[in-house]
Amino acid sequence: MGFIKIFFLLFFCAVMQAECERHSLYYIYTALSKPVSLPGIHEFTAMGLLDDREIDYYNSQDKVKIPRQHWMKESLTADYWEKGTQSRKSKEQWFKVNVNILMDRMNHNQSDVHVLQWRHGCEAETHSDGSVRFVRGVDQYSYDGSDFLSFDDDTMQWVAPVDQAVPTKRKWDDVPILNQYTKGYLEKECVDWLSKFMTYGEKELKTHTPPEVYAFAKKAKSPGKLTLTCMATGFYPKDITLLIRKNRIRLAETEPQNVMPNGDGTYQLRKSVEIPESEKADYDCWVNHRTLKEPKISVWDGKCGNCDGDRVLGGIIGGVVGVVLTLMVVGVIIFVLYKTGRIGVSRQRDINVQPKTFAQSGGVSVVTMGSPPVRADGGLPVNTPLLTGSKDKLSSGGSDSGHESGNGSSRGSRENCHESEQMLPA
Repeated sequence: MGFIKIFFLLFFCAVMQAECERHSLYYIYTALSKPVSLPGIHEFTAMGLLDDREIDYYNSQDKVKIPRQHWMKESLTADYWEKGTQSRKSKEQWFKVNVNILMDRMNHNQSDVHVLQWRHGCEAETHSDGSVRFVRGVDQYSYDGSDFLSFDDDTMQWVAPVDQAVPTKRKWDDVPILNQYTKGYLEKECVDWLSKFMTYGEKELKTHTPPEVYAFAKKAKSPGKLTLTCMATGFYPKDITLLIRKNRIRLAETEPQNVMPNGDGTYQLRKSVEIPESEKADYDCWVNHRTLKEPKISVWDGKCGNCDGDRVLGGIIGGVVGVVLTLMVVGVIIFVLYKTGRIGVSRQRDINVQPKTFAQSGGVSVVTMGSPPVRADGGLPVNTPLLTGSKDKLSSGGSDSGHESGNGSSRGSRENCHESEQMLPA
């Protein structure tokens, strides 16, 4: 049923594209099992993303939730940011406890660095009549780049793709009211905040910018080959079509890439193919974007310059590096940690789970293990062995925005619930 609903909404918007737009609001939390000496990478980070634009940020070093957009700062009171800071400090402690619990459950060495991540949020369609319709909700955890646990909004059940997540799934599913709250947050409260934030940033979010398109080549590793790259950059919103063509016929790129953020709120996309160095043919980059009246085509000039294209590429995308570090895109984090030997290789090789990156929705692609279905934000002592049975009240934890809304309430939805069912049994 969920698939049919999403398909219908996507089809409807495809037909009524001028009157229907899709938007998203996600919160992403990333925790490392111990500190690492790498610039821009903190033991714990949290951020909010509206349409893939960072709207707020928190890290374990500064310990302050801050706005990333001027319209967020101008539209929300100081009390909102103070409550948000306290909420994220609590989440930081929760993650500190649970990443260690999960390492024990996975039989991982404490000397290695492991990554736990939680992403939750929603996507909705806005229409010209002012209505907003829920499309899908996401609440998922991952560990070292692989899925650990996710919430099925249709069945109101948790899905455990690995054996180590089954105890948590059973524990949470045994308390239906908690799953009902999670569903309510994803379908209603999250959508309400998405709509509110869209109103705050209406002017900037509706400012669309067209892509610049580049075609360049460098020598490939394979003898007699060139790597031809097409890049579209500086565009917003992020949806774009980019094709590499030979004599106006589409070629299959060697490694499909995701759209990535630039440092100024715009995006970039690169695609590459290997071509014979001696071949004489017409290659071009074909790009279509909603800001263009007709597709933009950039023709490759046939030059290579023995990898001079690397310097061109560096000049074009150099500004992205800082943003990637800031956003803590999980794929990048995991890659860096593995390359530096700081992250341990899982011994659970019998678990056949495909890694899921969160980069597609603007964020982090780390894996998280566990926050409770009704996200417990309230005072979790660091030495709590498993976060079970705590009588601390929830302060609307699942909605990062709701809990931090300035009045301390998430429309009353979760304030009276107790943090009785946490994610990880010991």
